[in-house]
Amino acid sequence: MSQPTENRVHIPVEDVELEGMLDIPDGAEGLVVFAHGSGSSRKSPRNNFVAEVIRERGLGTLLFDLLTEEEDRIRENRFDIPLLTDRLVAVTEWLGSRTATRDLNVGYFGSSTGAASALRATARLEDEIDAVVSRGGRVDMASEVLDEITVPTLFIVGGADTQVLERNREAYDQLACEKELHVVEGAGHLFEGEGELEEVADVAADWFAESLR
Repeated sequence: MSQPTENRVHIPVEDVELEGMLDIPDGAEGLVVFAHGSGSSRKSPRNNFVAEVIRERGLGTLLFDLLTEEEDRIRENRFDIPLLTDRLVAVTEWLGSRTATRDLNVGYFGSSTGAASALRATARLEDEIDAVVSRGGRVDMASEVLDEITVPTLFIVGGADTQVLERNREAYDQLACEKELHVVEGAGHLFEGEGELEEVADVAADWFAESLR
């Protein structure tokens, strides 16, 4: 497979510019947009590892900052789910306006609070999103839109992340779409144990490879 084209991008959203890294392998049919959790960024080692595995399956990835550096200094912004959702929707619309990306099937990979914005954006954009994966997601923060989700949706949670796992199980029951709850046995919230992040990446990449082609 050819090496992906690596593009640092600057995405205009309202009165700010968000930085990102857009990597699209030759022949890609799909693109996975990452929505990071609170306090994280496009430089997140965990999400970059997952993105690399996804690209190995022939799909593109966009890792970007939902907040500017200045905005991120205000802690409340990290938990402003409506703001983060607006940003994710705007970035998705930006992708739809570009020749290189407008024809790609789009999936969201959301972590922690980023999963809530991914689910909310999916409900808002309806036919424009083709799959969602949540890693250790605060999916309960999108509870009022869960019954509106119609695309294949995968929740990945650590078995030892008990509070988040309980919230994911409750949210999972509200979904009426194609769905799966994958529990990584013994894993905590950050999937730091041996082989745990690899399992997350493989399961997520499989889900997107099937849903975005």
